[in-house]
Amino acid sequence: MPKKVVAFVKLALIAGKATPAPPIGPALGQHGANIVMFCKDYNARTADKAGLVIPVDISIYEDRSFSFILKTSPASVLISKAAGITKGSSSPNLTKVGSISVTQLKEIAKVKLQDLNTNNLNKAMLIIKGTASNMGIDIDN
Repeated sequence: MPKKVVAFVKLALIAGKATPAPPIGPALGQHGANIVMFCKDYNARTADKAGLVIPVDISIYEDRSFSFILKTSPASVLISKAAGITKGSSSPNLTKVGSISVTQLKEIAKVKLQDLNTNNLNKAMLIIKGTASNMGIDIDN
């Protein structure tokens, strides 16, 4: 018989840098999960993606054990990294802060395809293009 899930926690953490400090400690501690074990597991599984924000979905069970699923980085983080900027524009329609090429857009769409609500690469590229536009980033042909 499968374990009964008591809680489901979603966090967005920097890869390889999880510590028991907030937000992890309070989020997992209130459900009795082993915080230190989660930090070690998360850091080990995300060591190769250091510096990126990696969202994680954590299922906490009745016996205080847990399992977690890693998601892909948010599109805005991937776009910012590709464009070489630290943050998007405060007024994207007026001020452009950077640009990315169509090939970079396609690579980001391939990475994000598993988390998007489409299986079509061209439609995924349109979704990522919209995010880039909302950040004040142009797409160069």
